[in-house]
Amino acid sequence: MLTNLTIVLITLLVTYTVLTRTALRIQRARKAKQMGATLPPRVNNGILGWYGLWLVIQNARSMKLPHTLGKRFANGPTWLTPVAGNEPINTIDPENVKAILATQFKDFCLGIRHRALSPSIGDGIFTLDGEGWTHSRALLRPQFSRQQISRVHSLERLMQILFKLIRKENGEYFDLQNLFFMFTLDSATEFLYGASVDTLADLLGEPVEGDHGGVGEEVRKAYQQSINNAQDISAIRTRLQGLYWIAGNIYQRNLYQKSNKGVKDFSQFFVDKALNTSKEKLKEMEDSDNYVFLYELVKSTRNPVVIRDQLINILVAGRDTTASLLSFTFYTLGRRPDVLKKLRAAILEDFGTSPDEITFESLKRCDYLRYVLNEVLRLYPSVPINARSATRDTTLPRGGGPDGKQPVFVYKGQMVAYCVYWMHRDKKYWGEDALEFNPDRWDPKVQPQNKGWEYLPFNGGPRICLGQQFALTEAGYVVTRMLQEFDTVHCKNQKEEEHPPYALDLTMRHGEGVWVSMK
Repeated sequence: MLTNLTIVLITLLVTYTVLTRTALRIQRARKAKQMGATLPPRVNNGILGWYGLWLVIQNARSMKLPHTLGKRFANGPTWLTPVAGNEPINTIDPENVKAILATQFKDFCLGIRHRALSPSIGDGIFTLDGEGWTHSRALLRPQFSRQQISRVHSLERLMQILFKLIRKENGEYFDLQNLFFMFTLDSATEFLYGASVDTLADLLGEPVEGDHGGVGEEVRKAYQQSINNAQDISAIRTRLQGLYWIAGNIYQRNLYQKSNKGVKDFSQFFVDKALNTSKEKLKEMEDSDNYVFLYELVKSTRNPVVIRDQLINILVAGRDTTASLLSFTFYTLGRRPDVLKKLRAAILEDFGTSPDEITFESLKRCDYLRYVLNEVLRLYPSVPINARSATRDTTLPRGGGPDGKQPVFVYKGQMVAYCVYWMHRDKKYWGEDALEFNPDRWDPKVQPQNKGWEYLPFNGGPRICLGQQFALTEAGYVVTRMLQEFDTVHCKNQKEEEHPPYALDLTMRHGEGVWVSMK
């Protein structure tokens, strides 16, 4: 039983918390009025928002997040909901998202992202704010020039391995998503380091020419699992927000540290190798057609930690976004034979049956391929929920007042989450068929193409994804080659469903894998 002293202490603590939060709310209401704004509408999330945290965890475990957020947005596009003592604002209003990412860019920062992710991916373009981010972007932007991202035929070696793995299934169902995540890891390491980690070749069991750049076999073979584990725990850290330290510092501490070391050891080997390469060898590589991201980066900085962290940042984003896009594309094609038939006909008409005619330019000219990829990114954005924290007291353009059209007050340090997933499904912008997969909505002959901030598959504003054309080009090449090679794609799960199961790591993927049969 609780003693009288314990009861008194608990009562005092609860009273203090309630009075403090009430005083803060009054203070913020006054500040909002001074700034010509109002406080956002509140959604009940239980005592101090702990029910909200439990709900988020449960929905993530049951693979329903972010779809279940639609019930909340049915009450309005912008609202505040307490979660475990925090008071984040949630919005799907394009004008508010535009303010956060562009017009009021300096009013917002990444919040706890650096603290949550830096043990795994270091100080890079996706974890830094301010001058650190500005320097990162200036360092990396030249590496994503059209010349670099247009070298699509470097993917053909990996495509041939992928084809062999698919044919080995003899028309039986297999998890294509798993192969795509391996494919994009192989292609990303080859592009960034000049040597593929070759996870697909390992799975196939066939020998690969060369020595994988000289990296030790133990380090190479541990790399895929290390990066998967590190990302899984990093995703938990970001969801816990201010309590991020529980994951990795207490929960799964040893696995987190071991996985982070495995990721960094692989990268560090190639960084050290590049920094020890002679100027003559670097000049020889420059004159050849063998572009390697790392060796171009070495020309701009000799700091091994900076180079290593930037490479890890790019690899994590490059692998996951492209693999997610490819997985949901074939999940959809396997359930929509009408779209598959039309897309394959367009591909064969534009490219024939060989890779010879596939270039960066010709991929962009294949309209229906572009429509399909756009529509997949609309319904299944790789990053369905993103967030920023206010660097000072500020406002958002809309969401307050009785009509929801008044500015909303955001206090310094408050998190604002924007849900791209539901912004892409808002009938106000996408029509009554917003929840349906319809590539023809991207045809200018069918609908005017004046999309603004309601379509945000690669973020927007100054922090727009540098590698978006790289991802789209790689995805376009893979889809084209797959449909040149196979004319049948059948998804094992054909039942009608409101949404597929989602797994949310740092990006979104199908929660049960994309099980298809291909012939």
